[in-house]
Amino acid sequence: MLWFSIALLSSFLSAFAAITQKKVLFNRDALEFSFILSIINLIFSIPFFFFIDYSTINTFNITILFIKSIIGVAAFLCVMTALKNLQISNALPLLALTPGFVAVFAFILLGESLKTAEVLGLISLIVGTYILESKSLKEIFSPFAVFIKSKYHHYILLALLLFTASSILDKLLLVRLNLSPISLTAFQHLFFAILFAAVYVLFLLYNNENIHEKTLEIFQKKDLGWIALISILTIGYRFTQIVAVKLASVALVLAVKRTSVLWATIIGGKIFKDSNLLKKTIAVIFILLGAILILRE
Repeated sequence: MLWFSIALLSSFLSAFAAITQKKVLFNRDALEFSFILSIINLIFSIPFFFFIDYSTINTFNITILFIKSIIGVAAFLCVMTALKNLQISNALPLLALTPGFVAVFAFILLGESLKTAEVLGLISLIVGTYILESKSLKEIFSPFAVFIKSKYHHYILLALLLFTASSILDKLLLVRLNLSPISLTAFQHLFFAILFAAVYVLFLLYNNENIHEKTLEIFQKKDLGWIALISILTIGYRFTQIVAVKLASVALVLAVKRTSVLWATIIGGKIFKDSNLLKKTIAVIFILLGAILILRE
């Protein structure tokens, strides 16, 4: 059960990374934060490059990894934008809906049948999401209105689709294309830094801002220590998830990794004084139960 211990460690690291991200995002723009974090992540990832077996690196698997990194950058920006503007106990639980998206799309697009456990899992996901977004039992349609009207919930939904694709590419790279966890971690952070830098520069050019002055300004703020901590936690949970995926199926690893939502909702909700925390914790339990029922298949 080594994979379970590693996946659980990834879960805890991910939860504390999310809580710390929320703290920093009170004073940072989502893109600005993501750009700085990607640079610090790359710096901390430099030692990984000395342990890579470069004989396993080829044009094809690096190209696939670059595509995966583009997807990852888009997903991360969506999550950070939602996390900045929503309560942590509202934003993070919705990310555990990924298994439900995979099951539904496989049913619609690939004609795969839904087993009893998967159907029960989908029902549990729906119930949990409904409880999470409901204002009261009297307003039975309020959760639907939230998803229709709130653009930040749209960011979460887009992130779910992107994370689904990213998880599939992880398995392809590690199992089919023989990329090691160390290689994937190192090159992914290199690509993240390049891509976030490109997006950030284009954003500044679009807004007619001085690139040099603005970059110096954002690196002079006093929260760089917190971002460095987030970087360590981020590299930690990404690497441990990759190692766990190498040892077991993506489904099993993600089922354990999803518990990070519960830890972040309870601990983060307490720290940031989120509203209706008990209701949201119950909702998270339903969502996690649904995810596990689907993933076990």
